[in-house]
Amino acid sequence: MSSTPSPKDASGQEVVYTARVEFGDCDPAGIVWFPNFFRWIDAASRHFFAECGVPRWEETAQTLGVIGTPLVDTHTRFVKAASYGDTLHIAVRITEWRDKSFVQTYRVTRGDDLILECEEVRIFAAKREGGGIRAVPVPPTIRALCTG
Repeated sequence: MSSTPSPKDASGQEVVYTARVEFGDCDPAGIVWFPNFFRWIDAASRHFFAECGVPRWEETAQTLGVIGTPLVDTHTRFVKAASYGDTLHIAVRITEWRDKSFVQTYRVTRGDDLILECEEVRIFAAKREGGGIRAVPVPPTIRALCTG
Protein backbone atom coordinates (compact mmCIF):
# COMPACT_ATOMS: atom_id res chain seq x y z
CA MET A 1 0.00 0.00 0.00
CA SER A 2 1.39 3.35 -0.97
CA SER A 3 1.20 6.41 1.22
CA THR A 4 1.87 8.63 -1.79
CA PRO A 5 -1.32 10.07 -3.30
CA SER A 6 -1.98 9.05 -6.90
CA PRO A 7 -1.94 11.65 -9.67
CA LYS A 8 -5.75 11.55 -9.61
CA ASP A 9 -5.77 12.64 -5.95
CA ALA A 10 -8.73 14.94 -5.75
CA SER A 11 -8.99 15.44 -2.08
CA GLY A 12 -6.25 16.12 0.35
CA GLN A 13 -9.09 16.12 2.87
CA GLU A 14 -8.58 13.86 5.81
CA VAL A 15 -11.28 12.99 8.30
CA VAL A 16 -10.56 11.19 11.58
CA TYR A 17 -13.00 8.71 13.11
CA THR A 18 -12.46 7.54 16.70
CA ALA A 19 -13.27 4.06 17.99
CA ARG A 20 -12.87 2.78 21.54
CA VAL A 21 -11.97 -0.89 21.92
CA GLU A 22 -14.44 -2.61 24.22
CA PHE A 23 -14.03 -5.97 25.98
CA GLY A 24 -16.35 -7.70 23.50
CA ASP A 25 -14.20 -6.54 20.56
CA CYS A 26 -11.33 -8.76 21.72
CA ASP A 27 -10.56 -12.44 21.30
CA PRO A 28 -9.57 -14.77 24.18
CA ALA A 29 -5.96 -13.54 23.87
CA GLY A 30 -7.17 -10.03 24.71
CA ILE A 31 -6.43 -8.45 21.33
CA VAL A 32 -8.92 -7.03 18.85
CA TRP A 33 -10.47 -9.75 16.74
CA PHE A 34 -9.55 -8.67 13.19
CA PRO A 35 -13.10 -8.39 11.71
CA ASN A 36 -13.79 -5.58 14.17
CA PHE A 37 -11.21 -3.43 12.41
CA PHE A 38 -13.23 -3.78 9.21
CA ARG A 39 -16.41 -2.79 11.06
CA TRP A 40 -14.69 0.37 12.31
CA ILE A 41 -13.16 1.08 8.90
CA ASP A 42 -16.59 0.79 7.28
CA ALA A 43 -18.01 3.22 9.86
CA ALA A 44 -15.05 5.55 9.20
CA SER A 45 -15.82 5.49 5.47
CA ARG A 46 -19.40 6.63 6.03
CA HIS A 47 -18.19 9.18 8.61
CA PHE A 48 -15.87 10.63 5.95
CA PHE A 49 -18.79 11.29 3.62
CA ALA A 50 -20.96 12.70 6.40
CA GLU A 51 -18.18 15.10 7.49
CA CYS A 52 -17.82 16.22 3.86
CA GLY A 53 -21.52 17.08 3.77
CA VAL A 54 -22.82 14.10 1.78
CA PRO A 55 -26.39 13.28 2.85
CA ARG A 56 -27.36 9.88 4.24
CA TRP A 57 -27.58 7.12 1.62
CA GLU A 58 -31.36 6.98 2.06
CA GLU A 59 -31.49 10.56 0.77
CA THR A 60 -29.01 10.07 -2.08
CA ALA A 61 -31.04 7.03 -3.16
CA GLN A 62 -33.98 9.38 -3.69
CA THR A 63 -32.06 12.30 -5.22
CA LEU A 64 -29.19 10.66 -7.14
CA GLY A 65 -30.10 6.98 -7.26
CA VAL A 66 -26.97 6.17 -5.20
CA ILE A 67 -27.69 3.65 -2.45
CA GLY A 68 -24.18 3.51 -1.00
CA THR A 69 -20.53 2.71 -1.61
CA PRO A 70 -20.02 -1.05 -1.45
CA LEU A 71 -16.54 -2.46 -1.12
CA VAL A 72 -15.07 -4.26 -4.15
CA ASP A 73 -11.43 -4.71 -3.09
CA THR A 74 -9.38 -4.32 0.09
CA HIS A 75 -5.78 -4.69 1.22
CA THR A 76 -4.76 -4.41 4.85
CA ARG A 77 -1.40 -4.47 6.60
CA PHE A 78 -1.57 -5.16 10.32
CA VAL A 79 1.38 -3.66 12.21
CA LYS A 80 0.57 -3.83 15.94
CA ALA A 81 -2.16 -5.27 18.13
CA ALA A 82 -4.87 -3.26 19.85
CA SER A 83 -6.55 -4.23 23.12
CA TYR A 84 -9.44 -3.49 25.45
CA GLY A 85 -9.51 0.15 26.52
CA ASP A 86 -7.49 1.47 23.58
CA THR A 87 -8.72 4.54 21.73
CA LEU A 88 -8.10 4.18 18.02
CA HIS A 89 -7.98 7.05 15.55
CA ILE A 90 -8.83 6.15 11.97
CA ALA A 91 -7.61 8.74 9.47
CA VAL A 92 -9.55 8.49 6.20
CA ARG A 93 -8.94 10.07 2.82
CA ILE A 94 -9.80 9.47 -0.81
CA THR A 95 -6.57 9.13 -2.77
CA GLU A 96 -7.98 8.43 -6.22
CA TRP A 97 -11.22 9.08 -8.07
CA ARG A 98 -12.09 6.80 -10.98
CA ASP A 99 -15.09 6.82 -13.33
CA LYS A 100 -17.33 4.61 -11.17
CA SER A 101 -15.16 3.96 -8.14
CA PHE A 102 -12.68 5.52 -5.77
CA VAL A 103 -9.75 4.46 -3.60
CA GLN A 104 -10.11 5.21 0.09
CA THR A 105 -7.18 4.80 2.48
CA TYR A 106 -7.11 4.42 6.25
CA ARG A 107 -4.40 4.72 8.89
CA VAL A 108 -5.39 3.34 12.27
CA THR A 109 -3.29 4.65 15.14
CA ARG A 110 -3.19 4.47 18.92
CA GLY A 111 -1.34 7.58 19.97
CA ASP A 112 1.86 7.56 17.90
CA ASP A 113 1.66 3.80 17.22
CA LEU A 114 0.54 2.65 13.78
CA ILE A 115 -1.85 -0.27 14.22
CA LEU A 116 -2.78 -0.88 10.59
CA GLU A 117 -3.02 0.58 7.11
CA CYS A 118 -5.85 -0.28 4.77
CA GLU A 119 -6.70 0.57 1.18
CA GLU A 120 -10.15 -0.07 -0.26
CA VAL A 121 -11.74 0.30 -3.66
CA ARG A 122 -15.42 1.19 -3.40
CA ILE A 123 -18.06 1.85 -6.04
CA PHE A 124 -21.03 4.15 -6.11
CA ALA A 125 -23.96 1.76 -6.40
CA ALA A 126 -27.52 1.98 -7.67
CA LYS A 127 -30.22 -0.67 -7.68
CA ARG A 128 -30.28 -2.82 -10.79
CA GLU A 129 -33.63 -3.40 -12.43
CA GLY A 130 -34.66 -6.94 -11.58
CA GLY A 131 -32.53 -7.04 -8.42
CA GLY A 132 -28.95 -6.57 -7.36
CA ILE A 133 -26.79 -3.50 -7.72
CA ARG A 134 -24.68 -1.87 -10.41
CA ALA A 135 -21.81 0.60 -10.40
CA VAL A 136 -22.71 4.10 -11.55
CA PRO A 137 -20.51 7.09 -12.41
CA VAL A 138 -19.22 9.09 -9.46
CA PRO A 139 -21.84 11.79 -8.88
CA PRO A 140 -20.20 15.19 -9.49
CA THR A 141 -22.03 16.69 -6.50
CA ILE A 142 -20.57 14.08 -4.15
CA ARG A 143 -17.09 14.43 -5.59
CA ALA A 144 -17.29 18.21 -5.21
CA LEU A 145 -18.32 17.89 -1.55
CA CYS A 146 -15.45 15.50 -0.86
CA THR A 147 -12.78 17.51 -2.61
CA GLY A 148 -13.72 20.80 -0.98
